[in-house]
Amino acid sequence: MSRRRSAGHEHRSSLPVRLERRNALFQQWQSLLTNRTKRTRGGEMIVQGVRPITQAIAQGVQIRALLSDGRAQPSRWARDLLESPAAPVVEVAPELMAELGEREDGAPELLALAAVPSDALDRLTPTDSAVVVVFDRPSGPGNIGSLARSADALGAEGLLITGHSADAWDPAAIRASTGSIFALPVLRVPSHREVLEWIAARRALGEPWTVLGLDEAGGHELSAEDLSGPTLVVIGNETVGMSAGWREACDVIAEIPIGGSASSLNAAVAGSIALYEIQRQRRTAPPG
Repeated sequence: MSRRRSAGHEHRSSLPVRLERRNALFQQWQSLLTNRTKRTRGGEMIVQGVRPITQAIAQGVQIRALLSDGRAQPSRWARDLLESPAAPVVEVAPELMAELGEREDGAPELLALAAVPSDALDRLTPTDSAVVVVFDRPSGPGNIGSLARSADALGAEGLLITGHSADAWDPAAIRASTGSIFALPVLRVPSHREVLEWIAARRALGEPWTVLGLDEAGGHELSAEDLSGPTLVVIGNETVGMSAGWREACDVIAEIPIGGSASSLNAAVAGSIALYEIQRQRRTAPPG
């Protein structure tokens, strides 16, 4: 019996078939929307939206309950999920579903109660030319989600969130990622030290990792750097940039030339440009 199936059976006995009014269980679910501590301690999150729910299930995230508004004529998408549910189904009163879905235009058809994935660094299994992204102390969950979306689209093999930061499993981050946050390992790591220990272990295996930091005054143009080998791309906080620890750890700090009246690029945008440049170099590199 699979682990996910076992977990579902454990929750089945404690979940109601229908939830019609605000009670302790509803308040517990509602707290997962805004309370990071509750998400971390309970190891659970609410997933909103068609694509994020679809991606979470497809990528093997442990689903602990599917919440349904019980409408008489669900969409094909919802009907398919309810016919072969990944977890126990709880029918929730539409007005409560609207609150959990954080929507003012009516209740969503489905929401998912899902387990928060592990933050263990051994979830990273890099290839010979892997790209892993670090977002250091991001303050906005939307930027985390946007960067996760780009990391997924542009071939990164992991996204690490270091230091005191917004939460990757905040509903705003999940929505901004359009579900991509489930498609690659997204890990919350206490500081740069744990990541550098991981890099040291990979280098000890003979892997030539480059730690590349992005800074608006890096002194080296990004496109001039050789990014063909395994690369750790470090993006700093939206306002103050990289921490001193990360800045010291970088093998090279590169800048993305900009013009116009903008003083800097959005952090997630800068990371996306760096990931594109890495892919561009690898596509145009001569074989061999």
